[in-house]
Amino acid sequence: MQEYIEQKFELGELEGLSRKQVEAHLGLYSGYVNNVNKLNASLEELSKDSEVNGYAISEVKRRFGFEFNGMRLHEYYFEQFENKIGVADPAFPLQQAIVKQWGSYEAWEAEFKTVGKMRGIGWALLLHDEKAGQLMNVWVSDHELGHLAGQKILLAMDIWEHAFMVDYLPSERGVYIDAFFKNLNWEVVETRF
Repeated sequence: MQEYIEQKFELGELEGLSRKQVEAHLGLYSGYVNNVNKLNASLEELSKDSEVNGYAISEVKRRFGFEFNGMRLHEYYFEQFENKIGVADPAFPLQQAIVKQWGSYEAWEAEFKTVGKMRGIGWALLLHDEKAGQLMNVWVSDHELGHLAGQKILLAMDIWEHAFMVDYLPSERGVYIDAFFKNLNWEVVETRF
C-alpha cells in the first residue's frame, strides 16, 4: 500500500495563535500520518490470512477511519493558513454563494461560529453539496462521526482542545475561533469551491 507523506505547510506568524501552539498542533498532525502508515502496514500483514485475522482486520479498519480523517482534516486546516491572509472578497463565487444562501457573509459567519462553539470535541466544517447546490455548516465529532457522504469540504475548523490549549483555556473557545478567522486565507478556501 502507498505510504502517506507528511505535508509541510508554509505558515508565518499567526495572529492569536502562538508558534508554540502551532508546533504542538503540527506534531499531532504528524502522529496521524504515522498512525495511518502503521495501520496500513498492519492491514497488509493481517490480510495475508484474512480468515484467521478477520476480527483484527475489522478493528484496524475502524481505527483507520479515525486516523485517516484526522490526517486529512488537519491538512485542510493548516492549508487554510498558508502564505498570505486572503480576505473574503465579495467578488469570489463562494462569497456570492454564501450571501445568496445566508443573506450576508456576517450571517453565515455567525452561524459557523455557533457550530464551532457547540459542546464537545470535533470539527466545524463548511461543506458544499454539489448535487443539491447548497452550502452547509456541520459538526463532525471526533474525526469520523457525522461526515455527510459525498460532500466537499471547503473550510475546516479544528475544535479539539489541542488546537488552542497552549494559548487559551477551554472556556475561551470563542477567542480561539476569532483568531482562526483572523488568519484564514480565503483564497485557499475559494479554490476548494
